[in-house]
Amino acid sequence: MTRIGVTGHMNITEDSVPLIYSEIARLLADAGDPTELIGISCIARGADSVFAQAVLDAGGRLEVVLPSRDYRQRKVKPDHAELFDTLTSRAVTVHVMELDEAGREAYEAANEALVGTCDRLIAVWDGQPSEQGGTGTVVELARQKAVPVDIVWPDGSARN
Repeated sequence: MTRIGVTGHMNITEDSVPLIYSEIARLLADAGDPTELIGISCIARGADSVFAQAVLDAGGRLEVVLPSRDYRQRKVKPDHAELFDTLTSRAVTVHVMELDEAGREAYEAANEALVGTCDRLIAVWDGQPSEQGGTGTVVELARQKAVPVDIVWPDGSARN
């Protein structure tokens, strides 16, 4: 099995989605047999959900890591709820961190769990520094743990 995790920006523009999806799909295809592929995602809006959809479209299996017990209720906005619920329902495993409330501690715990269980990480990242728990922090964590990182930020990609 090949276990690939994702981290990335939540605020990618609508025009960036097909560019990013295409690059993720290429990386997933290069990973080998899709029946041996497990994608690990927190399925937040933006990069996480684009990755999750690409994994499923490639024929891989999806594992979801939710940062807290109240994540769906507190952090998933109405315009993302349908996709969030669809992706969650298609996951082979949904792991909910042992924290009641979404917040920095929960996000860091989810990032640790995701990085700790993947063979490689795809980072949809513009390379800019981020706040603690943000994309740049997760990339650094992966590098510290010797997890290979593929940076995805195709020409034309942008954030809102």
